[in-house]
Amino acid sequence: MWLTWRAATQRALYGENGFYLRERPSAHFRTSVSAAASATVGTSAVLAGAVLRELAELAGPAGMIDLVDVGAGEGALAAGVLALAPQELRSRLRVTCVDVAPRPPDLPEEIGWELVVPEGVEGLVIANEWLDNVPLDVVEQTPDGPRLVMVDPSDGAERLGDAPEEADLAWLDRWWPLGPVGERAEIGRPRDEAWASVIVRLARGRAVAVDYAHRLGARPPYGSLAGYRGGAAVAPVPDGSCDITAHVALDACAAAGERVGAVTTTLTTQREALRALGVTGARPPLDLAGWDPVGYLRALSRASLEAELIDPHGLGAFGWLRQSRP
Repeated sequence: MWLTWRAATQRALYGENGFYLRERPSAHFRTSVSAAASATVGTSAVLAGAVLRELAELAGPAGMIDLVDVGAGEGALAAGVLALAPQELRSRLRVTCVDVAPRPPDLPEEIGWELVVPEGVEGLVIANEWLDNVPLDVVEQTPDGPRLVMVDPSDGAERLGDAPEEADLAWLDRWWPLGPVGERAEIGRPRDEAWASVIVRLARGRAVAVDYAHRLGARPPYGSLAGYRGGAAVAPVPDGSCDITAHVALDACAAAGERVGAVTTTLTTQREALRALGVTGARPPLDLAGWDPVGYLRALSRASLEAELIDPHGLGAFGWLRQSRP
């Protein structure tokens, strides 16, 4: 049976007994959340502390404030932020995780668990490695123009199909123009729509998308489709046995957000975003080891985590898209 990559991935990840309905992400690949959650500093992971500072920028002197974690996985980020929040802010926090997977049994009771982003969010929405799992179609350039790449879900074999629909051709022309015969592109229009659906639910505050990304003029010539299973990269076979992912055209998502009401947009890297939020990776002074060896080891552990999160050749290369509504 031949399917488009979008249809095959949708079924493999989110269909009956799909990968994300039965698996926990931390068992298969390392993210900024799992890296930060693998060790703690006091009661909170490093990334949770940075997100809390982002959230604190938006909190007024009174009233409830939302934190919505989209593609929450096991809820580690939301739980970490809640644990770190000072009591005055914690009493005003309304925390919601959004994911298709079942609610983790050990998640704090005050954290909500929903299938979709709630309406009227006032605060911060963060989507960490969510957009890269929104299924999309793959096309290949031919002498007659772009053609959809069809895939056999049982083994990943491919063949060419029909031309994409007009809306997808227009997206390619604007955001991923194809070059010579044989080049491939991933049509990001479903991700634009997914991100726009977040922005329209934001009544006041900021939405942040964090993902491996590329920009116009520097797209990968043969795409970025990949698979992960058990902590290792594998062939992206859409049979439900592995994660299927592709990097995100965050610049296209940004334009989609602006079309539905975002009034400010910032595109940067995780390295720069986290450094601005106080994550520096700086090692503690060596003389601390002499009079507080336990504190020195704790600070050294934190510095190691911070360094991993802002490594320009690793997690620090993630794209950060921030958009706000007044």
